[in-house]
Amino acid sequence: MDDLVEFLVARIMDDNHAYAYVADTMGGEALLDSHLPMLDLIEQLANDYKAMAPSDSRSAGLAYALRVLGQSYAEHPAYQQEWRP
Repeated sequence: MDDLVEFLVARIMDDNHAYAYVADTMGGEALLDSHLPMLDLIEQLANDYKAMAPSDSRSAGLAYALRVLGQSYAEHPAYQQEWRP
């Protein structure tokens, strides 16, 4: 699961860099309908999972949510099929 969390954080960073490029190129208004808030929330979930004790009753649900969110990057070459929920 740690590999999936690292993968998600890396993809979020890639996406944030892409949004920064768009903002620099086209102006900040180009980001009004962006997924930046969603990326921030996913990154927060990944950080919460890393900080959570395995015995925490929420860890199984959070792990499942991260697996579902990871599917949006299933076409990425580093995505591993065993991460599917």
